[in-house]
Amino acid sequence: MSNGGANADVIVVGSGPAGLSSAISAAKNGLRIAVLDEYPRAGGRLLGQLHQEPNGKWWNGIEEARRLEDTAREAGVSVRTGVSVTGLERTGDEGWTLWTNAGLFQAKRLLLATGAAESAVPVPGWTLPGVMSIGAAQVMTNVQRVKVGSRGVVIGMNVLAMAIVSELRLAGIDLEAIVLPPGSPVSGHSSDPGRVFGALLKVAHLAHPLFRRGASLIRHPLLQRMALAAYPKGGMRIWGTPLQLRRAALEIVGNDCVEGVRTAAIRTDGSVIAGTEQFIEADFVCIAGGLYPLAELAAVAGCPFRYVPQLGGHIPLHDESMRTPLSRLYVAGNITGVESAKVAMAQGFVAGLAMAFDENGDKPASLAAELELAIARVKQVRREALIQFHPDIEQCRVEFYLSQA
Repeated sequence: MSNGGANADVIVVGSGPAGLSSAISAAKNGLRIAVLDEYPRAGGRLLGQLHQEPNGKWWNGIEEARRLEDTAREAGVSVRTGVSVTGLERTGDEGWTLWTNAGLFQAKRLLLATGAAESAVPVPGWTLPGVMSIGAAQVMTNVQRVKVGSRGVVIGMNVLAMAIVSELRLAGIDLEAIVLPPGSPVSGHSSDPGRVFGALLKVAHLAHPLFRRGASLIRHPLLQRMALAAYPKGGMRIWGTPLQLRRAALEIVGNDCVEGVRTAAIRTDGSVIAGTEQFIEADFVCIAGGLYPLAELAAVAGCPFRYVPQLGGHIPLHDESMRTPLSRLYVAGNITGVESAKVAMAQGFVAGLAMAFDENGDKPASLAAELELAIARVKQVRREALIQFHPDIEQCRVEFYLSQA
């Protein structure tokens, strides 16, 4: 293997919370680890995160990423950024070979912690300068310290959008409205007011206290339908921004750049009400389409997949120890299903222990016990997660793993 990776027992692709955590736990158990990431900085999606937790403490993703990278390097991990993996294949029974822009890399074991990407929701006018994904706005604001604009509109309502809207408001960025995307085969349930309303009730703890109190009283489906029918036409303000569940974007308007968004009122079934069009002035638009597992490298490796919509889409088969059906191939983090950074970190710790256990011919009982405790820790972190991308994530995980037993 070229370019300084010859001594690695494990190559980890992805330096986000899962990748760095796996590298740390594996290195502390005697394995030589190389972490590769195409981004110039280690940390993955941690870098854009900034929010206050229920206990009052602030979760600063940049600081967390720095802590993980420092801990990994202190444990002897080689962390290489700016390295793009373009291909990979199994090297007989000996391990894996990776093609990158920095040359060939080989290792006995391979962990894919490639994370997730944002789904695109096409809206007429979405190619205008000033239109971006909600995640891009998060990175520009929290990482690059670049103000994305003065007056914005967010199209799409999901867990990711709600979390990032609060971060944009903290940065002093004005948001004129949060509206639904136009109904289409691509937007699916994201343009259905009833579906979106039910999902938002599950993340009410992230919003304004008034919204939280109201959400706690609306649990029965009949009450939810009644509440949606009575939802204020002007929306309910969350972090000072109108959350307009009964209004959808029809078109992003502008000549050389974004000038505003044309919207219309919609019925509870999502259909547009004629004669209700309004124009919202804005100089930037964020589209929130949600996240899906970034699993192309697992597909190239030949790993089997299963489609699980509650986890974000197609995910590589794996067990609770993060082992895949392919020999010496492991996965961790959002490639296994979209969840919070803390769950990804816990999964990474499990994967690192699993690789150390598999590498150790003596199979020490202490390491096996530590692995079992780490698996239990993932479940606990999942239950306690502030941000959950699907309300039935625990049951979905149980069913997914049982189906492979």
